Amino acid sequence: MMARSSGAAPAAGPDHVFAGIALMLIGIFFFALNDALGKWLVATYSVGQLLLIRSVAGLVFLAPFIHREGWRPFRTAPRPLLQWLRAIFATVEVACFYWALAYMPLADVMTFYLAGPIYVTAVSPWLLGEHVGWRRWLAVVAGFVGVMIALGPTAGSLTPAALVALVGSFAFSLLMICTRLVRGTSDIVLVTTQTVGALIFGAIVAPFTWVALNWSDTGLLALLGVTAIVAHICVNRSLKLAPASVVVPYQYSTIFWAIILGFVFFGDVPGPAMLTGATVIIAAGFYIFLRERALKKPVTMDDPP
Repeated sequence: MMARSSGAAPAAGPDHVFAGIALMLIGIFFFALNDALGKWLVATYSVGQLLLIRSVAGLVFLAPFIHREGWRPFRTAPRPLLQWLRAIFATVEVACFYWALAYMPLADVMTFYLAGPIYVTAVSPWLLGEHVGWRRWLAVVAGFVGVMIALGPTAGSLTPAALVALVGSFAFSLLMICTRLVRGTSDIVLVTTQTVGALIFGAIVAPFTWVALNWSDTGLLALLGVTAIVAHICVNRSLKLAPASVVVPYQYSTIFWAIILGFVFFGDVPGPAMLTGATVIIAAGFYIFLRERALKKPVTMDDPP
């Protein structure tokens, strides 16, 4: 899952840049580990139950940070309705992500989510009032072509799980847009509100699909929430230490870990179409990033689930 730019001014110096790159790579690894663990657990437990326990554990882990932050940033957060709309999109995208993981290889689901920044560029003229030049439009078209390649050339490949992953990736792009619109909000507020959104969803849905827990799986479900928070902290700290233009491209390393972890733990081997589609999507997304950097536009990449 990809991560969010904090918008903070980066510190200068080669040591800070090196530390920023290292933290970004560590954070992305923890996101990939979180996703692989989620795929393992969603084979037994429902998405609602997974999100409920994951969110409770995440909030317990966040509690000291929330206490240190105080309630003022929550009360004074800009555009409150948009904050909760962002939490809704975050909940939709993470629920779709884990649901799709129950039926698809990890790398396949991640490939669809890598297209999120491309969707942001495609809708930004209408939702963000940003101008998109012809070069980025060509990159957007290339990204959509990559998604179609990843889906496969036949109608039979349009499985319900693939369509759910597409819906989730689009919700992920709307989450990124909302994050841009509430730029300047404390990282703790952003992470906490989206965690609470997933908690509410899980609390409503989980009782209808509850599966009896054992202690080991309870621990793994709790670990799911902790690894996600640790990943957020690493990525946000990375963006405070080094320029976004340096560290954000390293977020694409997530597909490497998705392929490795998917093969090691689940025996998944991505097909040629999925690998080709992922390559096209990454190339298009990277070009859009470089183009926005050249135009000195802020770039925000948010974390799936």
